[in-house]
Amino acid sequence: MVTCTRRLTFETGHRVVGHEGKCINPHGHSYKLFLTAESLSLDNLGRVIDFSVLKNVIGKWIDDNFDHAFILYDKDKELMEFYRVNPTFKHYIMQHNPTAENIALHLLNDICPLLLKDSGVRIVHIKLYETENCFAEVTW
Repeated sequence: MVTCTRRLTFETGHRVVGHEGKCINPHGHSYKLFLTAESLSLDNLGRVIDFSVLKNVIGKWIDDNFDHAFILYDKDKELMEFYRVNPTFKHYIMQHNPTAENIALHLLNDICPLLLKDSGVRIVHIKLYETENCFAEVTW
């Protein structure tokens, strides 16, 4: 098996419902996302996938949905109400608390397979830096 990894960056806000510290408050991060793709064979040029495909397909989804948006937990009653009343503010709703771990799992299990279906390539590892010092990793 051969893999390749693409880095993407985005700015987004969230809050962690039930957090015992500062993260209970709405705040934002400069996320760094590392996507590792795998293929059974290389293409005719010797690649798993062209890096620009990962940028143009998954990066576009990130830009459209996460970048300069607020990621909401669907059980966060206060913020869900705020965005219901103010729908023009960019937001994305998740069914899990938007921790780095849950965002990475959502990308790996739900988003990337849809975006790369029929490509012969799958994302097998995600590393998501929430801060310079803190990251979550998930593997297929």
